[in-house]
Amino acid sequence: MTENLMVLKEKTHGHNDIDEKQQFEKPQEIMTDEKPTLTKKTSSHGRPRKSKSGCNFSCKQCRKSFSQKSKLDVRMRVHTREQPYICEQCEKSFGQKQSFKAHMRIHTGEGKFTCQECGKSFYHAGNFAAHMRIHIGEKPFSCNQCGKSFCQRPNLDVHMRVHTGKKPYTCEQCGKSFSQIQNFKTHMRIHTGERPYTCQKCGKSFYHAGNLAEHMRTHTGEKSFSCKQCKKSFSKKQHLIAHMRVHTREKPYTCEQ
Repeated sequence: MTENLMVLKEKTHGHNDIDEKQQFEKPQEIMTDEKPTLTKKTSSHGRPRKSKSGCNFSCKQCRKSFSQKSKLDVRMRVHTREQPYICEQCEKSFGQKQSFKAHMRIHTGEGKFTCQECGKSFYHAGNFAAHMRIHIGEKPFSCNQCGKSFCQRPNLDVHMRVHTGKKPYTCEQCGKSFSQIQNFKTHMRIHTGERPYTCQKCGKSFYHAGNLAEHMRTHTGEKSFSCKQCKKSFSKKQHLIAHMRVHTREKPYTCEQ
């Protein structure tokens, strides 16, 4: 009886050794003709993975890169000035669909955001949020060259052209270039003859709103520019500058003959 138990124990112990060895051994690969379902370049859903940068479409003019071709197409309209989205109500055109949709809210009155501080209204939440920074004094966008700060990112982008000297807006008629699109548009009125700012009192028209504001002082008698030395006031800044030469005795105009 004792011998039988010893034999049984040895057999059982032998089986346990085999089981433990099989438990820790790596399973052998089974060779089949089936192709693997996952590869390094394929996701779990079978779609190709994007590259690390994710930017496969580059603009040939400014080298800016995008993850989608549709975004590159939108970017190209900045260079070509193409504006395919036209408002049927006022005929204003836009290069981006999002800008067109935001404009349409002017006509529909949809999603109007009103500033409680000054009463100014906006049809886009992002524009409203950017406007509110003016009142709270928040200027999160700073120039890394001179430290000047701005409420809105586009204002910083325009300011950076002061340092880079970049003037992306060029007049095709006279070749003059501008760093700001508003200055470019104002300049174009010289060629088109457009004078959109008209004095309601005398009917005189101007290219620029600032020129109209300056002209209005001739009617109101307002003199906003004062000499700090003699307190004399002027309606135009250039008149004050000319007056200051009386005190500084500056004589910038020299006869060459």
